[in-house]
This record gives sequence, structure tokens and C-alpha cells, in this order.
Amino acid sequence: MQLDAIDLRILAELQHDGSLTNVELARRVHLSPSPCLARVKALEQAGVIERYVALASAKLLGLGLNVFINISLKTQSKEALADFERRIAEHEQVMECYLMTGDSDYLIRVAVPDIAALERFILEQLTPIPGIEKIRSSFALKQVRYKTALPLPVRS
Repeated sequence: MQLDAIDLRILAELQHDGSLTNVELARRVHLSPSPCLARVKALEQAGVIERYVALASAKLLGLGLNVFINISLKTQSKEALADFERRIAEHEQVMECYLMTGDSDYLIRVAVPDIAALERFILEQLTPIPGIEKIRSSFALKQVRYKTALPLPVRS
């Protein structure tokens, strides 16, 4: 799908506030409601807009500890990687999981209430996963920047 300047303005507005009504969105991007809705539906059908979510406050939900965990696997076989990815996806604490370049290392970010919860997660959830060779944790002392909106290309 080729995105024009209006599509990009629609995306920018929805990334900022996904709860906008179509009428308000249309007003902000200088369209009438019907063509605006048609464009949003086209963006959804093309997969450019994947879904709409509400961003909750981790702090207010008692999940004040963000931990980045580097996990090394013993082997890089396709089966071992697939098994690890399936198992790690089962845990609600895991917010993100990336396969990193180089060795068979994964980087995950977990949200937990405190150190005791982290310890339980590592000992009871991570350690039993077969094939893990090494687990290294780094704590986020302060969140300097957090954003969910992707950078969009500039078009006139």
C-alpha cells in the first residue's frame, strides 16, 4: 500500500490517540468523515494499522520494576529456538522478546512488582526452560524515554 500525506497524518493522529472518534479524526486531518473512515478501514485492511490498545500505567498497576534479561541458549538449532520462543511467549511478565544477532541470545524485557517477583520469575519460569545456558539481568534505574508511536516518513 502506498501511503500519501493524508494517510500519514491519520496514522500520526491515531498513534497519538487511538480513541479518537472518526469525526474528530476527520476534523484533525482536514477530511470529511466518510472519506476519513474509508482511509482508516483501508489502512486496517492493509495491515498498516494492526490493532488498537489502551496503554496502562505499569507504576499504578504495581509493576514498577523493568528488567532486561539476556538469555543464551546452548544450541542454535531451529527446534531449540522455536521451543524457547513458544515457551517464553507463555509468560505475561514478558513484555518484549528479541532474537539478537550473533550467538543464540535473546533479549527479553519483563515487568514485575519487585526483586522477589523477579527472583521467582527467573527460578520458577525461566530456569526450567530446556536449553538455557546463561541468564544475565540488567535493571532499568529510570525510564528516560518511552514511546509507542513509530516514526513516520514525511510526505507533502
